Amino acid sequence: MKYCNDPYNRSRLQTREVPVGNIGIGGKNPIRVQSMTTADTMDTQKSVDESKRMIDAGCELVRLTAPSKKEAENLAIIKEALVKDGYTTPLVADIHFTPNAAEIAAGIVEKVRVNPGNYADKKKFEEIEYTDESYRAELERIEEKFTPLVKLCKEKGTAMRIGTNHGSLSDRILSRYGDTPEGMVESAMEFLHICRKHDYHNIVISMKASNTLVMIQAYRFLVARMLEEGMNYPLHLGVTEAGDGEDGRIKSAVGIGTLLEDGLGDTIRVSLTEAPEAEIPVAQKLVAQYIDEKDALELPENLDTPYDPFEHKRRHSVDIQNIGSDNAPIVFADLSTNDTITQGQFFGFGYNYSKTLDKWSTQDLAADFVFVGNHYIDFEVPGMLGVIMNEEIWAKHGKDREHFYPLYDTIPKEGFGHAKLNFLRWDPTNLDVQSIHFLRDVVLIVETSASNYVQVMRHFYRALVLKNIDLPVILKFNTNTEDPESFQLWQSTKMGALLIDGFGDGVWLSNNTRIAPQLINSTSFGILQATRTRISKTEYISCPSCGRTLFDLQETTARIRKSTAHLKGLKIGIMGCIVNGPGEMADADYGYVGTRPGKIHLYKEKTVVRKNVPEDEAVDALIDLIKENGDWVERVE
Repeated sequence: MKYCNDPYNRSRLQTREVPVGNIGIGGKNPIRVQSMTTADTMDTQKSVDESKRMIDAGCELVRLTAPSKKEAENLAIIKEALVKDGYTTPLVADIHFTPNAAEIAAGIVEKVRVNPGNYADKKKFEEIEYTDESYRAELERIEEKFTPLVKLCKEKGTAMRIGTNHGSLSDRILSRYGDTPEGMVESAMEFLHICRKHDYHNIVISMKASNTLVMIQAYRFLVARMLEEGMNYPLHLGVTEAGDGEDGRIKSAVGIGTLLEDGLGDTIRVSLTEAPEAEIPVAQKLVAQYIDEKDALELPENLDTPYDPFEHKRRHSVDIQNIGSDNAPIVFADLSTNDTITQGQFFGFGYNYSKTLDKWSTQDLAADFVFVGNHYIDFEVPGMLGVIMNEEIWAKHGKDREHFYPLYDTIPKEGFGHAKLNFLRWDPTNLDVQSIHFLRDVVLIVETSASNYVQVMRHFYRALVLKNIDLPVILKFNTNTEDPESFQLWQSTKMGALLIDGFGDGVWLSNNTRIAPQLINSTSFGILQATRTRISKTEYISCPSCGRTLFDLQETTARIRKSTAHLKGLKIGIMGCIVNGPGEMADADYGYVGTRPGKIHLYKEKTVVRKNVPEDEAVDALIDLIKENGDWVERVE
């Protein structure tokens, strides 16, 4: 199924323009960036002040929650106050369970967002068997509830986002399609078909999930389905409940960036558990990668892909020591540009040396290999760390040392020097791969400076598969920025897109300017975590807060993280309200959900196990719940 213009030659998918107030989404418009307020919509002044901060930061659409009629009505007062102060940015009403609130909002703001899983549908997490007749009856009931809003939006010129969330699929959809990307698409298409029945087309669509694999597959399925049916509605991109800090940025970049690399996306929202204005520069930096691009290589058009873009499956490669095959992707560190190399510099990528004890200790996020270039290492290195040297230096100083390996720039005529593991730089634009077909004990390091890095790598990936070459491949990508955030976002976009497509047995992040080794290392592991290819830490599925939130999300997330960050591989959902509760944290092992002021429900997966826990006791109760279920381990200091 076709899901983009061409996976080997990025160009933006042409969508129809949807007018939203004084801007357009889709068509020839730039990719719009947006965010959502966290203030209670009934607090007019806080909502106005927050909206202004967002707009001043560059937000092009401001979304506010309207959970009931009173909030929807107050949108008029908020809008009036903003316009009075010269702010004419379009407003979006966020609707979940209340059709009457949506109908009120549609006459006030420029756009309404509805969630098909919640809007006039049933979601009780029950396994219900639907017959064709009962399924059709439910669709008829939904159409009856939804049609008034469609007609009103058409009459008022109000735009609509049909926003499907992975975690809030209805029981009806779950019964027939399961908790799948296909189910997400079907949920949206049902509502889209109702809109089209009434000749209403001012529609934007989103397919959000906290799991980047599910999110990307759902958007690709959606586009393929729309193209099959002759539709071209704009796409709103986002990873829901991405979290905060570094993890939230990396996860968002992997999900949103992969789709931008496909040429998909007309507006984006980066969902961080932070102040909404903090989301805007992150979104702008993601989009900036695709403005005024240079140095793109010309590639053949419309080739078949060696992977299934709708299902993640890692490329087959041979097992060479701890690289390739079923081994988790490895992480590289680089000390080659340092003037000298000491034990202390290893701290930046996860190794601590005690002079007193003459002993190494290892952190959770410890790189697997370090490249030292032409340096000579005159001290013992950690036993689990591999050291890579340029071939000539290795032949003189590393050949007889355990865990030291050579890196070659070309295939040596006399053969590779190490009996078990050698590294070879390979230009991915060189598709004459027959010369490496019979190599053994060799891992390829592939890098290109082309701005269409992902597409060049996909082309190389295809060449390897066509020639049945199964050597492991390390992806190396170099950025040129002094901004740590841009480094993280751009690396996550490029590496994430390829890992999602199943390519890569390891990552080597590089930068022309000085970026802290700790940041490079944590970004490497963060990308692997976000792509679900190597789990090395606790994952937090944390909503970005909104006017429905019943507790301080940032403070609570920090408290939970402080107590549980050592629980490697565990997924914990932290949700501000029941709307973003058991559904949107569908991937989580445990959940912490606000139900009313000062009260928390605790979940084990989708099942509530403790209700109305006082907020000041809830974090300790969550820890007790984890212990009771055998998932707790004591922290090792």
